[in-house]
Amino acid sequence: MANENPQGQRPAGRSESFAVRPIRINRRVIVRLPAALSAALPSRGMVMARGTLNGVPFQAPLEPDGTGGHWFFADEALPAQAETLAGQTVNLTLTPIHTWPEPIIPEDIITGIAGAGLLETWNSLTTKGMWEWIRWIRATANPATRQKRITVACDKLRRGERRPCCFNSASCTVPEVSQGGVLKAADDRD
Repeated sequence: MANENPQGQRPAGRSESFAVRPIRINRRVIVRLPAALSAALPSRGMVMARGTLNGVPFQAPLEPDGTGGHWFFADEALPAQAETLAGQTVNLTLTPIHTWPEPIIPEDIITGIAGAGLLETWNSLTTKGMWEWIRWIRATANPATRQKRITVACDKLRRGERRPCCFNSASCTVPEVSQGGVLKAADDRD
């Protein structure tokens, strides 16, 4: 591809356009990125991007699919349009960006952090570091495991650790659409 850097990764700021077909997984509408677009992203882990889907602008985290690709929730990026997009071929324009928005911190995580007296420590993390902690904690469907991860995260933050360790950041960490760290297949109705 033109304008690639020596590592074969396209720098943030360059837009690419592709035809995509949003799919449905467990009643959620998602967009899987074409392999060429995903391969050109600056990371196999989560990447922040802005773009358009059929001309409608959005900004979204591009989640890893656990197999080297990426995807995003169309129903979060474009809530009003997502239902009509599922199963249709649409135009996706995407630009990776360096600026990460503050994550929405799930209630159980912020309660655990506040209860441990670590809000100041949490707020001192980089925005990307916060995203990584949240991804690691949410990468389980088991409530007991999730609670244990919150406790472990608080212990690690107390010891000065800024990011989760021993975490495959290229795995899919959204339990409702993944299994074993890999994005599930599309529902049959699309």
